[in-house]
Amino acid sequence: MKKYLREIEISGLILVIIGIVCSWIWGANFGMWPCLVGLFLWLITFLYKAFHWNEYARENKQNIMILLIAIIILILQMIIRL
Repeated sequence: MKKYLREIEISGLILVIIGIVCSWIWGANFGMWPCLVGLFLWLITFLYKAFHWNEYARENKQNIMILLIAIIILILQMIIRL
């Protein structure tokens, strides 16, 4: 698993980007599935690195910051749409 972490993470990122672009072009329902699969792949790598904290401490801190920023952006979008 360790040697494939980077490939899984990049694949997840690419799928999220594809899902975002598809949702802009064809609507949210169509773009949701690639985003969902991409986020699931990213979650797998996130959890693996979390269980091996000492080995991936720097990357884990970056992932936590990215996750917090994403949550803040989603909350702001929800507030703005109300």
